[in-house]
Amino acid sequence: MYPAELVKPMREDLTKVGFEELHTAEAVDAALAKAGTTLVVVNSVCGCAAANARPGARMSLDNAKKPDNIVTVFAGVDREAVDAARGYMVPFPPSSPSMALFKDGELVHMLERHHIEGRPAELIAENLIDAYNANC
Repeated sequence: MYPAELVKPMREDLTKVGFEELHTAEAVDAALAKAGTTLVVVNSVCGCAAANARPGARMSLDNAKKPDNIVTVFAGVDREAVDAARGYMVPFPPSSPSMALFKDGELVHMLERHHIEGRPAELIAENLIDAYNANC
Protein backbone atom coordinates (compact mmCIF):
# COMPACT_ATOMS: atom_id res chain seq x y z
CA MET A 1 0.00 0.00 0.00
CA TYR A 2 1.20 3.46 -0.85
CA PRO A 3 0.97 6.29 1.68
CA ALA A 4 -2.11 8.52 1.27
CA GLU A 5 0.01 11.68 0.97
CA LEU A 6 1.93 10.14 -1.95
CA VAL A 7 -1.14 9.21 -4.00
CA LYS A 8 -3.27 12.25 -3.14
CA PRO A 9 -2.09 14.39 -6.09
CA MET A 10 -2.36 11.38 -8.42
CA ARG A 11 -5.95 10.82 -7.32
CA GLU A 12 -6.75 14.52 -7.70
CA ASP A 13 -5.38 14.45 -11.25
CA LEU A 14 -8.62 12.61 -12.15
CA THR A 15 -11.07 13.69 -9.46
CA LYS A 16 -10.58 17.37 -10.29
CA VAL A 17 -12.13 16.71 -13.72
CA GLY A 18 -15.05 14.72 -12.34
CA PHE A 19 -13.88 11.12 -11.89
CA GLU A 20 -15.50 9.40 -8.92
CA GLU A 21 -13.14 7.39 -6.74
CA LEU A 22 -14.28 3.88 -5.90
CA HIS A 23 -12.78 2.28 -2.80
CA THR A 24 -14.80 -0.92 -2.33
CA ALA A 25 -16.03 -3.86 -4.39
CA GLU A 26 -19.59 -2.78 -3.64
CA ALA A 27 -18.93 0.66 -5.10
CA VAL A 28 -17.50 -0.92 -8.27
CA ASP A 29 -20.50 -3.23 -8.58
CA ALA A 30 -22.88 -0.29 -8.13
CA ALA A 31 -21.05 1.85 -10.68
CA LEU A 32 -21.07 -0.89 -13.31
CA ALA A 33 -24.73 -1.73 -12.63
CA LYS A 34 -25.75 1.74 -13.83
CA ALA A 35 -27.38 2.00 -17.24
CA GLY A 36 -25.36 3.75 -19.92
CA THR A 37 -21.63 3.98 -20.37
CA THR A 38 -18.95 3.98 -17.70
CA LEU A 39 -15.23 4.58 -18.10
CA VAL A 40 -13.11 2.88 -15.43
CA VAL A 41 -9.52 4.08 -15.07
CA VAL A 42 -7.20 1.87 -13.04
CA ASN A 43 -4.85 4.56 -11.74
CA SER A 44 -1.26 3.88 -10.74
CA VAL A 45 1.85 5.54 -9.30
CA CYS A 46 3.93 4.54 -12.32
CA GLY A 47 5.40 7.06 -14.72
CA CYS A 48 3.24 6.02 -17.65
CA ALA A 49 0.14 6.79 -15.58
CA ALA A 50 1.42 10.31 -14.94
CA ALA A 51 2.73 11.02 -18.42
CA ASN A 52 0.23 9.15 -20.57
CA ALA A 53 -2.79 7.55 -18.88
CA ARG A 54 -4.19 10.31 -16.67
CA PRO A 55 -3.58 13.10 -19.20
CA GLY A 56 -5.07 10.93 -21.96
CA ALA A 57 -8.15 10.16 -19.88
CA ARG A 58 -8.62 13.87 -19.10
CA MET A 59 -8.16 14.93 -22.74
CA SER A 60 -10.63 12.31 -23.93
CA LEU A 61 -13.42 14.08 -22.07
CA ASP A 62 -13.11 17.06 -24.42
CA ASN A 63 -15.45 15.40 -26.91
CA ALA A 64 -19.12 15.77 -27.81
CA LYS A 65 -19.76 12.13 -26.89
CA LYS A 66 -18.39 10.89 -23.60
CA PRO A 67 -19.25 8.30 -20.96
CA ASP A 68 -22.23 8.84 -18.70
CA ASN A 69 -20.08 7.90 -15.71
CA ILE A 70 -16.35 8.23 -15.11
CA VAL A 71 -14.79 6.36 -12.20
CA THR A 72 -11.36 5.39 -10.97
CA VAL A 73 -9.75 2.82 -8.72
CA PHE A 74 -6.15 3.03 -7.54
CA ALA A 75 -3.82 0.04 -7.92
CA GLY A 76 -1.70 -0.58 -4.85
CA VAL A 77 -4.12 1.38 -2.67
CA ASP A 78 -7.75 0.33 -3.15
CA ARG A 79 -7.09 -3.39 -3.48
CA GLU A 80 -10.69 -4.53 -3.03
CA ALA A 81 -12.01 -2.06 -5.61
CA VAL A 82 -9.21 -2.80 -8.07
CA ASP A 83 -9.77 -6.55 -7.79
CA ALA A 84 -13.50 -6.06 -8.36
CA ALA A 85 -12.94 -3.80 -11.37
CA ARG A 86 -10.45 -6.24 -12.88
CA GLY A 87 -13.02 -9.00 -12.46
CA TYR A 88 -15.22 -7.13 -14.93
CA MET A 89 -12.29 -6.79 -17.35
CA VAL A 90 -11.79 -10.53 -17.91
CA PRO A 91 -10.42 -11.97 -20.22
CA PHE A 92 -7.82 -9.19 -20.10
CA PRO A 93 -5.03 -9.81 -17.59
CA PRO A 94 -4.59 -7.36 -14.71
CA SER A 95 -2.54 -4.32 -15.62
CA SER A 96 -2.09 -0.82 -14.33
CA PRO A 97 -2.63 1.66 -15.52
CA SER A 98 -5.51 0.51 -17.67
CA MET A 99 -8.84 1.83 -18.89
CA ALA A 100 -12.07 0.07 -19.70
CA LEU A 101 -15.28 1.34 -21.23
CA PHE A 102 -18.48 -0.44 -20.26
CA LYS A 103 -21.92 -0.11 -21.79
CA ASP A 104 -24.79 -1.27 -19.61
CA GLY A 105 -22.27 -3.26 -17.55
CA GLU A 106 -20.66 -5.01 -20.53
CA LEU A 107 -17.02 -4.42 -21.45
CA VAL A 108 -16.89 -2.79 -24.90
CA HIS A 109 -13.36 -1.32 -25.05
CA MET A 110 -10.11 -1.97 -23.21
CA LEU A 111 -6.75 -0.22 -23.02
CA GLU A 112 -4.12 -2.28 -21.25
CA ARG A 113 -0.80 -0.99 -19.95
CA HIS A 114 0.96 -2.05 -23.16
CA HIS A 115 -1.46 0.22 -25.09
CA ILE A 116 -0.56 3.12 -22.78
CA GLU A 117 3.14 2.79 -21.98
CA GLY A 118 5.31 4.71 -24.44
CA ARG A 119 2.37 6.28 -26.26
CA PRO A 120 1.59 9.98 -26.06
CA ALA A 121 -1.45 11.10 -24.10
CA GLU A 122 -2.97 12.51 -27.29
CA LEU A 123 -2.97 9.06 -28.90
CA ILE A 124 -4.59 7.53 -25.82
CA ALA A 125 -7.23 10.27 -25.86
CA GLU A 126 -7.92 9.60 -29.56
CA ASN A 127 -8.31 5.89 -28.86
CA LEU A 128 -10.82 6.60 -26.09
CA ILE A 129 -12.68 9.18 -28.19
CA ASP A 130 -13.10 6.62 -30.96
CA ALA A 131 -14.59 4.24 -28.38
CA TYR A 132 -16.89 6.99 -27.03
CA ASN A 133 -18.08 7.87 -30.53
CA ALA A 134 -18.89 4.23 -31.21
CA ASN A 135 -20.54 3.44 -27.85
CA CYS A 136 -21.74 6.57 -26.10
